[in-house]
Amino acid sequence: MTTHLGLDIGGTKTEAVVTDEHGAVISLHRVDSGRGPAGVVGAALLAAEHACAAAGTSAAFVDSVGVGIPGAISHGEVRHAINLDIEQFALADTLAGYWGKRPVVENDVNAAAVGAWVLAGDGPRSMAYLNLGTGLAAGIVIDGKLWRGARGAAGEIGHVSVDPAGPTGPDGLPGGLEAYAAGVGIAMASADGRTAAEILADPSSDNARNALFFGVASAIRILVLTLDVEEVVIGGGVTRLGPALVDGVSSQLGAWAADSAFLESVDLPARFRLLDTDAPVAAIGAAMMGAGRG
Repeated sequence: MTTHLGLDIGGTKTEAVVTDEHGAVISLHRVDSGRGPAGVVGAALLAAEHACAAAGTSAAFVDSVGVGIPGAISHGEVRHAINLDIEQFALADTLAGYWGKRPVVENDVNAAAVGAWVLAGDGPRSMAYLNLGTGLAAGIVIDGKLWRGARGAAGEIGHVSVDPAGPTGPDGLPGGLEAYAAGVGIAMASADGRTAAEILADPSSDNARNALFFGVASAIRILVLTLDVEEVVIGGGVTRLGPALVDGVSSQLGAWAADSAFLESVDLPARFRLLDTDAPVAAIGAAMMGAGRG
Protein backbone atom coordinates (compact mmCIF):
# COMPACT_ATOMS: atom_id res chain seq x y z
CA MET A 1 0.00 0.00 0.00
CA THR A 2 1.28 3.43 -0.86
CA THR A 3 1.29 6.00 1.94
CA HIS A 4 1.45 9.78 1.91
CA LEU A 5 2.35 12.21 4.68
CA GLY A 6 0.51 15.51 4.90
CA LEU A 7 1.01 18.38 7.34
CA ASP A 8 -1.19 21.36 8.12
CA ILE A 9 0.90 24.00 9.89
CA GLY A 10 -1.43 26.55 11.45
CA GLY A 11 -1.10 29.46 13.80
CA THR A 12 -2.02 27.39 16.86
CA LYS A 13 -1.66 23.72 15.90
CA THR A 14 0.27 21.52 13.50
CA GLU A 15 -1.49 18.39 12.27
CA ALA A 16 0.18 15.49 10.52
CA VAL A 17 -1.66 12.66 8.79
CA VAL A 18 -0.62 9.56 6.96
CA THR A 19 -3.11 8.63 4.24
CA ASP A 20 -3.53 5.97 1.63
CA GLU A 21 -3.60 6.77 -2.08
CA HIS A 22 -7.27 7.79 -1.86
CA GLY A 23 -6.82 10.26 0.99
CA ALA A 24 -8.24 7.99 3.71
CA VAL A 25 -6.54 8.80 7.02
CA ILE A 26 -4.46 5.99 8.48
CA SER A 27 -3.07 7.98 11.40
CA LEU A 28 -3.13 11.52 12.76
CA HIS A 29 -1.10 13.43 15.31
CA ARG A 30 -1.50 17.02 16.48
CA VAL A 31 0.96 19.25 18.34
CA ASP A 32 1.13 22.92 19.25
CA SER A 33 2.70 25.00 16.48
CA GLY A 34 6.06 26.63 17.01
CA ARG A 35 7.11 30.17 16.14
CA GLY A 36 9.84 31.27 13.80
CA PRO A 37 11.59 28.94 11.34
CA ALA A 38 13.11 26.72 14.02
CA GLY A 39 9.88 26.41 15.99
CA VAL A 40 7.78 25.67 12.91
CA VAL A 41 10.20 22.99 11.72
CA GLY A 42 10.46 21.45 15.19
CA ALA A 43 6.68 21.09 15.50
CA ALA A 44 6.41 19.69 11.96
CA LEU A 45 9.08 17.07 12.62
CA LEU A 46 7.47 16.03 15.91
CA ALA A 47 3.95 15.74 14.46
CA ALA A 48 5.23 13.82 11.45
CA GLU A 49 7.29 11.45 13.59
CA HIS A 50 4.31 10.48 15.74
CA ALA A 51 1.87 10.17 12.82
CA CYS A 52 4.29 8.00 10.87
CA ALA A 53 5.08 5.82 13.88
CA ALA A 54 1.36 5.21 14.43
CA ALA A 55 1.10 4.12 10.79
CA GLY A 56 4.10 1.82 11.10
CA THR A 57 6.38 3.84 8.87
CA SER A 58 8.60 6.94 8.90
CA ALA A 59 8.82 10.14 6.90
CA ALA A 60 11.79 8.67 5.05
CA PHE A 61 9.68 5.75 3.77
CA VAL A 62 6.33 7.28 2.87
CA ASP A 63 5.79 7.70 -0.87
CA SER A 64 5.38 11.47 -0.77
CA VAL A 65 5.06 14.46 1.56
CA GLY A 66 2.95 17.62 1.31
CA VAL A 67 2.71 20.64 3.60
CA GLY A 68 0.04 23.31 3.93
CA ILE A 69 1.04 26.55 5.67
CA PRO A 70 -0.21 30.15 5.79
CA GLY A 71 1.54 32.78 3.72
CA ALA A 72 2.64 33.30 0.14
CA ILE A 73 4.29 30.21 -1.31
CA SER A 74 6.75 30.09 -4.18
CA HIS A 75 8.91 27.06 -5.07
CA GLY A 76 8.74 25.70 -1.54
CA GLU A 77 9.60 29.03 0.09
CA VAL A 78 7.20 30.62 2.58
CA ARG A 79 6.86 34.39 2.80
CA HIS A 80 4.81 36.64 5.05
CA ALA A 81 3.44 33.94 7.38
CA ILE A 82 2.93 36.61 10.00
CA ASN A 83 1.10 34.51 12.60
CA LEU A 84 4.05 32.06 12.56
CA ASP A 85 6.71 34.79 12.82
CA ILE A 86 8.09 33.89 9.40
CA GLU A 87 9.05 36.59 6.93
CA GLN A 88 10.91 34.41 4.42
CA PHE A 89 11.95 30.79 4.84
CA ALA A 90 12.95 27.91 2.53
CA LEU A 91 10.65 25.36 4.19
CA ALA A 92 10.75 22.66 1.51
CA ASP A 93 14.54 22.59 1.33
CA THR A 94 14.84 22.52 5.12
CA LEU A 95 12.42 19.63 5.60
CA ALA A 96 14.03 17.74 2.71
CA GLY A 97 17.25 17.80 4.69
CA TYR A 98 15.56 15.85 7.50
CA TRP A 99 13.38 13.49 5.49
CA GLY A 100 15.45 12.82 2.39
CA LYS A 101 12.54 13.83 0.16
CA ARG A 102 11.40 17.30 -0.78
CA PRO A 103 7.80 18.05 0.21
CA VAL A 104 5.30 19.90 -1.92
CA VAL A 105 4.51 23.11 -0.02
CA GLU A 106 1.24 24.96 -0.62
CA ASN A 107 -0.82 27.68 1.01
CA ASP A 108 -3.02 26.15 3.72
CA VAL A 109 -6.34 27.32 2.24
CA ASN A 110 -5.40 25.84 -1.14
CA ALA A 111 -4.46 22.59 0.58
CA ALA A 112 -7.80 22.56 2.39
CA ALA A 113 -9.59 23.11 -0.92
CA VAL A 114 -7.92 20.00 -2.36
CA GLY A 115 -8.76 18.07 0.81
CA ALA A 116 -12.43 19.11 0.66
CA TRP A 117 -12.58 18.13 -3.01
CA VAL A 118 -11.02 14.71 -2.30
CA LEU A 119 -13.47 14.08 0.55
CA ALA A 120 -16.37 14.91 -1.78
CA GLY A 121 -15.47 11.76 -3.73
CA ASP A 122 -17.21 11.53 -7.10
CA GLY A 123 -19.16 14.72 -6.45
CA PRO A 124 -18.50 18.12 -7.99
CA ARG A 125 -16.06 18.67 -10.86
CA SER A 126 -15.52 22.21 -9.61
CA MET A 127 -15.50 23.59 -6.08
CA ALA A 128 -14.49 26.65 -4.14
CA TYR A 129 -13.46 26.17 -0.53
CA LEU A 130 -14.23 29.37 1.40
CA ASN A 131 -12.21 29.61 4.60
CA LEU A 132 -13.68 31.83 7.31
CA GLY A 133 -11.01 32.14 9.95
CA THR A 134 -8.83 34.97 11.17
CA GLY A 135 -8.81 36.06 7.52
CA LEU A 136 -10.98 35.20 4.54
CA ALA A 137 -9.80 33.49 1.38
CA ALA A 138 -10.89 30.78 -1.03
CA GLY A 139 -9.17 27.85 -2.67
CA ILE A 140 -10.48 26.86 -6.09
CA VAL A 141 -10.43 23.38 -7.61
CA ILE A 142 -11.52 22.88 -11.22
CA ASP A 143 -11.59 19.41 -12.77
CA GLY A 144 -9.47 18.14 -9.90
CA LYS A 145 -6.76 20.75 -10.29
CA LEU A 146 -6.04 23.66 -8.00
CA TRP A 147 -6.42 27.01 -9.78
CA ARG A 148 -3.73 29.41 -8.57
CA GLY A 149 -4.09 32.14 -11.19
CA ALA A 150 -1.40 34.04 -13.07
CA ARG A 151 0.48 35.20 -9.95
CA GLY A 152 -0.86 32.90 -7.27
CA ALA A 153 -3.54 35.32 -6.05
CA ALA A 154 -6.60 33.35 -7.16
CA GLY A 155 -9.13 33.15 -4.34
CA GLU A 156 -7.83 36.15 -2.36
CA ILE A 157 -11.34 37.56 -2.31
CA GLY A 158 -11.08 38.89 1.23
CA HIS A 159 -9.70 42.04 -0.41
CA VAL A 160 -12.71 42.50 -2.71
CA SER A 161 -14.76 45.52 -1.62
CA VAL A 162 -18.51 44.97 -1.66
CA ASP A 163 -19.37 48.39 -0.20
CA PRO A 164 -17.11 51.43 -0.69
CA ALA A 165 -18.86 53.05 2.27
CA GLY A 166 -18.43 49.97 4.44
CA PRO A 167 -16.18 49.38 7.45
CA THR A 168 -12.43 49.50 7.04
CA GLY A 169 -10.84 46.06 7.07
CA PRO A 170 -7.42 44.83 8.18
CA ASP A 171 -5.95 45.68 4.76
CA GLY A 172 -6.96 49.34 5.17
CA LEU A 173 -9.60 49.24 2.43
CA PRO A 174 -13.27 50.03 3.05
CA GLY A 175 -15.97 47.41 2.68
CA GLY A 176 -13.80 44.39 1.94
CA LEU A 177 -15.14 40.91 2.59
CA GLU A 178 -12.63 40.43 5.41
CA ALA A 179 -14.18 43.41 7.20
CA TYR A 180 -17.53 41.59 7.30
CA ALA A 181 -16.80 37.89 7.54
CA ALA A 182 -13.27 37.31 8.90
CA GLY A 183 -12.39 37.07 12.56
CA VAL A 184 -10.01 40.02 12.49
CA GLY A 185 -12.55 42.22 10.68
CA ILE A 186 -15.37 41.35 13.05
CA ALA A 187 -13.14 42.17 16.04
CA MET A 188 -11.99 45.45 14.46
CA ALA A 189 -15.57 46.57 13.86
CA SER A 190 -16.45 45.99 17.51
CA ALA A 191 -13.34 47.75 18.83
CA ASP A 192 -14.06 46.67 22.41
CA GLY A 193 -11.32 44.07 22.80
CA ARG A 194 -13.53 41.03 22.32
CA THR A 195 -12.69 38.23 19.91
CA ALA A 196 -14.92 37.43 16.96
CA ALA A 197 -16.13 34.27 18.72
CA GLU A 198 -17.15 36.27 21.78
CA ILE A 199 -18.92 38.88 19.66
CA LEU A 200 -20.88 36.38 17.60
CA ALA A 201 -21.88 34.44 20.72
CA ASP A 202 -23.35 37.57 22.32
CA PRO A 203 -27.17 37.53 21.88
CA SER A 204 -27.14 41.31 21.49
CA SER A 205 -24.70 41.25 18.55
CA ASP A 206 -27.33 41.19 15.81
CA ASN A 207 -25.48 43.80 13.76
CA ALA A 208 -22.27 41.75 13.73
CA ARG A 209 -24.11 38.56 12.77
CA ASN A 210 -26.06 40.28 10.01
CA ALA A 211 -22.83 41.78 8.67
CA LEU A 212 -21.30 38.29 8.72
CA PHE A 213 -24.24 36.83 6.79
CA PHE A 214 -23.95 39.63 4.23
CA GLY A 215 -20.20 39.07 3.86
CA VAL A 216 -20.45 35.31 3.43
CA ALA A 217 -23.35 35.62 1.00
CA SER A 218 -21.35 38.18 -0.99
CA ALA A 219 -18.37 35.81 -1.13
CA ILE A 220 -20.58 32.99 -2.43
CA ARG A 221 -22.11 35.31 -5.01
CA ILE A 222 -18.67 36.42 -6.23
CA LEU A 223 -17.29 32.88 -6.45
CA VAL A 224 -20.29 31.48 -8.30
CA LEU A 225 -20.75 34.38 -10.69
CA THR A 226 -17.06 34.65 -11.61
CA LEU A 227 -16.17 30.94 -11.79
CA ASP A 228 -19.55 29.17 -11.94
CA VAL A 229 -18.27 26.51 -9.54
CA GLU A 230 -20.74 23.76 -8.80
CA GLU A 231 -20.55 24.41 -5.07
CA VAL A 232 -18.93 26.54 -2.42
CA VAL A 233 -17.86 24.61 0.67
CA ILE A 234 -17.41 26.76 3.77
CA GLY A 235 -14.94 25.91 6.51
CA GLY A 236 -13.00 27.66 9.26
CA GLY A 237 -13.73 28.75 12.80
CA VAL A 238 -16.71 30.98 11.99
CA THR A 239 -18.66 27.93 10.81
CA ARG A 240 -19.18 26.98 14.46
CA LEU A 241 -22.37 29.05 14.17
CA GLY A 242 -23.72 26.07 12.24
CA PRO A 243 -27.40 26.24 11.26
CA ALA A 244 -27.62 29.91 12.23
CA LEU A 245 -24.95 30.70 9.63
CA VAL A 246 -26.67 28.64 6.95
CA ASP A 247 -30.05 30.24 7.68
CA GLY A 248 -28.66 33.79 7.75
CA VAL A 249 -26.68 33.40 4.53
CA SER A 250 -29.57 31.66 2.76
CA SER A 251 -31.89 34.49 3.78
CA GLN A 252 -29.55 37.11 2.30
CA LEU A 253 -29.11 35.14 -0.93
CA GLY A 254 -32.87 34.69 -1.15
CA ALA A 255 -33.47 38.40 -0.71
CA TRP A 256 -31.16 39.18 -3.62
CA ALA A 257 -32.86 36.53 -5.77
CA ALA A 258 -36.25 38.06 -5.05
CA ASP A 259 -35.05 41.28 -6.71
CA SER A 260 -33.21 39.67 -9.63
CA ALA A 261 -34.51 37.07 -12.05
CA PHE A 262 -30.93 36.31 -13.05
CA LEU A 263 -29.76 35.62 -9.49
CA GLU A 264 -32.84 33.50 -8.97
CA SER A 265 -31.90 31.46 -12.05
CA VAL A 266 -28.44 30.54 -10.73
CA ASP A 267 -29.92 29.27 -7.43
CA LEU A 268 -27.20 30.51 -5.07
CA PRO A 269 -28.81 29.11 -1.87
CA ALA A 270 -28.49 25.57 -3.24
CA ARG A 271 -24.83 25.98 -4.17
CA PHE A 272 -23.17 26.27 -0.78
CA ARG A 273 -22.76 24.05 2.25
CA LEU A 274 -20.76 23.96 5.43
CA LEU A 275 -17.90 21.51 5.61
CA ASP A 276 -19.73 18.53 7.10
CA THR A 277 -16.79 16.65 8.55
CA ASP A 278 -14.27 17.01 11.34
CA ALA A 279 -11.62 15.48 9.11
CA PRO A 280 -8.31 17.39 8.90
CA VAL A 281 -8.99 18.65 5.37
CA ALA A 282 -5.86 20.78 5.00
CA ALA A 283 -3.55 17.95 6.07
CA ILE A 284 -5.39 15.50 3.79
CA GLY A 285 -5.17 17.97 0.93
CA ALA A 286 -1.45 18.47 1.58
CA ALA A 287 -0.90 14.70 1.50
CA MET A 288 -2.78 14.42 -1.79
CA MET A 289 -0.88 17.33 -3.32
CA GLY A 290 2.34 15.62 -2.36
CA ALA A 291 1.00 12.56 -4.19
CA GLY A 292 0.40 14.61 -7.32
CA ARG A 293 -3.32 15.28 -6.96
CA GLY A 294 -4.47 18.86 -7.19
